[in-house]
Amino acid sequence: MNYLLHILIMINLYVVLTLSLNIVVGYVGLLSLCHAAFYGAGAYITTLLMMNAGLGFVPAVIIAILGSIALSIIIGIPSLRLKGDYFVLATLGFQIIVFVILYNWVGLTRGPYGIPGIPQPKIFGWKVDTLLEFFIFSTMISIFCGFLIFLITYSPFGRTLKAIREDEVGAAALGKNVPKFKTRAFIIGAAFAAIPGALFATYFRYIDPTSFTLMESIFILSIIIIGGTGNLSGPILGSIILVLLPEVLRFLQIPDAIAANMRQIIYGLILVLLMRFRSQGLLGEYQFQ
Repeated sequence: MNYLLHILIMINLYVVLTLSLNIVVGYVGLLSLCHAAFYGAGAYITTLLMMNAGLGFVPAVIIAILGSIALSIIIGIPSLRLKGDYFVLATLGFQIIVFVILYNWVGLTRGPYGIPGIPQPKIFGWKVDTLLEFFIFSTMISIFCGFLIFLITYSPFGRTLKAIREDEVGAAALGKNVPKFKTRAFIIGAAFAAIPGALFATYFRYIDPTSFTLMESIFILSIIIIGGTGNLSGPILGSIILVLLPEVLRFLQIPDAIAANMRQIIYGLILVLLMRFRSQGLLGEYQFQ
């Protein structure tokens, strides 16, 4: 039972992560490789505020969201003026910078030693200290975030993002401020990414920089490419598939030394097949060019 609850909790975390990245990738059409940086910012800011400043979970998460927004503005305003591969390279560079800071600022983040003993979340007197309670808590957060993202993407703002994705010049000709809409979408995606970061930290009660690397950003991007972009169902399906895939390999009793490499091979094979035969993903609307 505990094993199943752990898998469901991880699915909840990745659903929020992928839905938030989908705002940038699926609705604006920008490939971002720095989402794990905002994910990590949420985890570290929440942890440091709870442990060093004595703040509760809710105010710490709110400040973490604001911190993630600040980071997104720093990278978003200059990089969103770039297009295509140049934007991808800019986000890749930002991801590496954030990882290097987390890894080397030992006085603040403890670097490679990580931060153990992170307090469990406490909401209005409810201390979430069992797996079942954390599953219920993460499910509530996942549903709430999904509902907010639904409202955003199905609003006039979301339709404008789709218009920019399909024809940026045409959207600008209709009077839409394209850079402003792109920046807002990037900020919103970063803000939501901080929330699963906070949940990750308080669930495992330990964090270190290796959980927020470039490979994690690529993994999150792979989830929405496989599941599909441009709607809500694609990222949710992708999260379920790619979180469950390592567990399937475990049930096949593949040795750990082989399973990790086998997982990467399977991810790559799925991506190649989808790009060849169904570039919009399993349930997606937006086709990658």
